[in-house]
Amino acid sequence: MNMAGQILQREASTYQSWVRLLLSFAMGGICFILFFDYCTLTDSGRALVQKAKQEIKACLSEIDFRSLVKPVVWMFVVYLLGILTIIRANFLYRDDLARAIRGFRGWHDWSRYVSEFSSIFVHGDTHLTDISPLPQLLAILILSVSSVLLVYVTGNKKITTVRLLASIPLGLSPFFLECLIFKFDAPYMALSILVSIVPFLFISRKKAFLFCSIACLLMMWTTYQAASGVYLMIVLILCFQDWNSRKKSSKEILVFLGQVALAFGLALLLFKFFLMKTFNEQESAYVSNAMYPVSTILSGAVHNLKNYAMTINGDLGIVWKIGILLVLFFFVVKSIRRAAQRIVLSFLASITVLALSFILSFGAYSFLITPLYAPRAFLGLGVFLSIVCVYVVSDYTKWAKVIVLALNWCFFIFAFSYGNALADQTRYAEFRIEILLHDLSTLYPNRNREELSFNFKNVIDYAPSIQNIAKNYPLIEKLVPRRLGDYPWDDYYCLEYFNFTSYSNTRSHFNDDFDDLPVVLDSYYHTIKSDGSRVLILLKH
Repeated sequence: MNMAGQILQREASTYQSWVRLLLSFAMGGICFILFFDYCTLTDSGRALVQKAKQEIKACLSEIDFRSLVKPVVWMFVVYLLGILTIIRANFLYRDDLARAIRGFRGWHDWSRYVSEFSSIFVHGDTHLTDISPLPQLLAILILSVSSVLLVYVTGNKKITTVRLLASIPLGLSPFFLECLIFKFDAPYMALSILVSIVPFLFISRKKAFLFCSIACLLMMWTTYQAASGVYLMIVLILCFQDWNSRKKSSKEILVFLGQVALAFGLALLLFKFFLMKTFNEQESAYVSNAMYPVSTILSGAVHNLKNYAMTINGDLGIVWKIGILLVLFFFVVKSIRRAAQRIVLSFLASITVLALSFILSFGAYSFLITPLYAPRAFLGLGVFLSIVCVYVVSDYTKWAKVIVLALNWCFFIFAFSYGNALADQTRYAEFRIEILLHDLSTLYPNRNREELSFNFKNVIDYAPSIQNIAKNYPLIEKLVPRRLGDYPWDDYYCLEYFNFTSYSNTRSHFNDDFDDLPVVLDSYYHTIKSDGSRVLILLKH
């Protein structure tokens, strides 16, 4: 391989990565063929498949799907109202900037193969175009089904209006709003939550549950890995409810946990060794899927979870914090008052469940060397709050219901503020960009001039309305990107999106060599320096 690299004047590591990828797919294919042969050519395999099919059909026959239609429609209306201002803002968010013009998919680079292939059907072509708000409408439809199923599986198959409203954080938590702003990614992010809930429809049959868990978890891993803790959080709350009420014996709960461990472990191993692509070159720049070594995995996880908790604490407003603490308080109180166990045991168990659920809400990111701390990576926190809220309002006091609904009303209202903030930032940023492009087009009127190289220093700051929101809700500054500086594609938006020059002729980051260029234009909003071939744009706040 070293010789091949020298002959082709490339790094051998490039070919090694491709060989590893091909070997992974080859080994995965061999394992699939062996499993397929076992299921079709052996008596025991055929019996296993037949039994699983029968159990799946039996579980589906026990579900009254007609009774779920109305709640799904109702939740769709709720979520639609929640993202109405987001849809109206018509904001191109991060990767949307490039996909809207270039039409590439690229999810396979992140091992999100389900997203990669699903996008072909959603957009009706392998080449993507902006079809918003259809993907966002599809996303809230998926979230509506997810909310209803979450209430169904955690609420003992009893669906009420209050429980449905209690599940609102699943789709309208301040962190998941970043997922919904993506015009191209939103439905697949929502799908990762849905497929994590679906297996629990088959929880009454062991083989059906095991098979569906493995299949759905593989879909989750290849859709959006930030949802990797959702499945385990639901397992935890179901086990706690059964234990606290003594509905099931400890032995039955342990057997169920064994099934869960087997399903989750198999799905994780299949993804890790046969489907996951590595991108170590991005470890220091953005995010990595490389895990800590075994010797430091515990200390690394503690470090990541500490940063996770501190980030959430810094992002949440004081009203949200108070509401969340009250909901958690009612969770503990209800667990004690409705316990069939000893009070002390129930108290300790409820505290442990909350702590473990919070840890699981960060999913597999806890064990990564370079995890993602963007709001969209915290979607598990919204599911965690939904599970807790549904539990608290289920057959409990009116005060508990009032607190839960008040907290969810705050999330609902913030979604409106977020959409309006996006619209304000769009107007302000495009006003600044129009002035900048007018000045650049005057200074460099030759459309075919290719030797120009652009650099940006500073960013277009937040609009005044966003600065006002940030006083009480600091998270808004992460949810609303500042143009020309916060993200590499922002240069793309300023130049190629407005058909001024090709993005390939620009640089995404400021270079100190440009600082000594002579000033060719100075205005209220920006200063332009240039030597005729290099251009430095200093944006003023």
